Amino acid sequence: GKIWLDNVHCTGKESSLAACGSNGWGVSDCKHTEDVGVVCSEKRIPGFKFDNSLINQIENMNIQVEDIRIRAILATYRKRVPVTEGYVEVKDEGTWKQICDRHWTMKNSRVVCGMFGFPSERKYNTNVYKMFASRRKQHYWAYSMDCSGNEAHISSCKLGNHLMGTGKNSSCDNGMPAVVSCVPGRAFAPSSHSGFRKAFRQEQPLVRLKGGANTGEGRVEVLKNGEWGTVCDDNWNLVSASVVCRELGFGSAKEAITGARLGQGMGPIHLNEIDCTGFEKSVTDCKFNTESQGCNHEEDAAVRCNVPAMGFQNQLRLSGGRNPYEGRVEVLAERNGTLRWGTVCSHNWGTVEAMVVCRQLGLGFASHAFQETWYWHGDVSADDVVMSGVKCSGTEMSLSHCRHDGAHVSCPRGGGRFGAGVSCSETAPDLVLNAELVEQTAYLEDRPMFLLQCALEENCLASSAHNTSLTSGYRRLLRFSSQIHNNGQSDFRPKNGRHAWVWHDCHRHYHSMEVFTHYDLLNLNGTKVAEGHKASFCLEDTECEADVQKQYECANFGEQGITVGCWDVYRHDIDCQWIDITDVPPGDYLFQVVINPNYEVAESDYSNNVMKCRSRYDGQRIWMYNCHIGEGWHPQARSK
Repeated sequence: GKIWLDNVHCTGKESSLAACGSNGWGVSDCKHTEDVGVVCSEKRIPGFKFDNSLINQIENMNIQVEDIRIRAILATYRKRVPVTEGYVEVKDEGTWKQICDRHWTMKNSRVVCGMFGFPSERKYNTNVYKMFASRRKQHYWAYSMDCSGNEAHISSCKLGNHLMGTGKNSSCDNGMPAVVSCVPGRAFAPSSHSGFRKAFRQEQPLVRLKGGANTGEGRVEVLKNGEWGTVCDDNWNLVSASVVCRELGFGSAKEAITGARLGQGMGPIHLNEIDCTGFEKSVTDCKFNTESQGCNHEEDAAVRCNVPAMGFQNQLRLSGGRNPYEGRVEVLAERNGTLRWGTVCSHNWGTVEAMVVCRQLGLGFASHAFQETWYWHGDVSADDVVMSGVKCSGTEMSLSHCRHDGAHVSCPRGGGRFGAGVSCSETAPDLVLNAELVEQTAYLEDRPMFLLQCALEENCLASSAHNTSLTSGYRRLLRFSSQIHNNGQSDFRPKNGRHAWVWHDCHRHYHSMEVFTHYDLLNLNGTKVAEGHKASFCLEDTECEADVQKQYECANFGEQGITVGCWDVYRHDIDCQWIDITDVPPGDYLFQVVINPNYEVAESDYSNNVMKCRSRYDGQRIWMYNCHIGEGWHPQARSK
């Protein structure tokens, strides 16, 4: 779009950016690579209303609430995390006050539960609370609220009745403090044996969140006709976003995000102009327009949901880093009956484990995982290893949910300087292969061995090629083009610095990633039939979207990477862009490409790094069909 302001000078007292000095509207010599942003402090100006999601009806009467909480009253709920039942209390002039239940409705409870990360409310035992309330004096807030039930936050509700009373004490005749009892989503439900269930996965979800750094946030994707697609952000608001959040077991929406701010999706745009009442069981039950003309993936809708306070971030800390986003990982663990801080064994510590740490601390994505941290001086008293053998799947909300050795810690290399470390980042790249192009460009070539010398030296052929005659032999190659897009929010950069790049004679340039993709042919039960190979790459911007500038190129030992909004093309006619199928008999197969297979570089979403096609080979010709990305129709064929 247009760049409206340039050389902006503010004193800080202006009430709007428009009041600051500048070149004038639309007068600018900037490019979009110079777009600015801000991160606002969570500390609000004193007296500011405590929610900024919608126009605050209560504030029109200048009635301000500083905070709200659910306070557990019964002993059974006091010990539980998260707190799901108790008094609703508001902080007014520095004091916590109860709300009179005489005009309290289940609709109010639904809104309060949603704010605290719970999808729904339930009935509770009123007699126990009556007994409890009769024993002590209450401090009531002078007002109540009147919600319709679909608000994302109580500040959007209407003000309820004003209580009668003298001075600062309001009375609640024949009533008692309002209580809410919330139903947590299944991923957050306390269970009897281990305290928490592992990350819960629905059997057949119709909606999912992708590309978000934290639990309960991401681009909204919907399953329709067997294909995942995105939602256009026209009319996208908190009410519709809250339906998505509650459907997925979270509370109401904290933020309805537009303009593909959590990354662009791929494939069809299934829904547009969504109009929900807020009470639907699924966003697919809302009114919407299936026509998405005028929409593109730059308008993909996303959401940030309210999630329960689990306290996970208090069980972990980063120590010794140059900024709060990096450091040695230190965990709070029980040893001999006391809680103490210690390090994590770095043996086999990798990006997936680092992702869980960054998510647990609310610091976004991992950018690097470190197996040595001698340059970060952590807390000496926390040098001992208290956690080892950590292996995460990547979906966990806490490092303690990953597989690990438990109390039997085993770490030959020791902690201290060898403790595991991470650095986190608010954004990450996300690579996706263009599946359609693979289907369109695949073909067979019988290539003479004398043209394959270079490829043989670079291990791009099956091992039987060493016994093939150089003068009269040939190899049968399944060739195709790879077009790899970066749909994330930051550039994809190789892990290795220039000093570790490798010169490739076949391609006449340096490769910055020795294993960037795996090319494999599998039989229908997922076993490899062709040796395939691990392709190394030079990473560059071959093409970009209209308003994006190329930054990376392979020639002349240039900087390597893939810019957001650009793609790297390895054409079908260059060396090693194939699978050698000389020894493969005719039959039905799965063709598979995996990008960044060793998770060497952090990405916001690894589930879309696998592309699979069905293929039929009759001994002479090959057909590729049903090429698709990620978790498609054949779960057994996941790359090992």
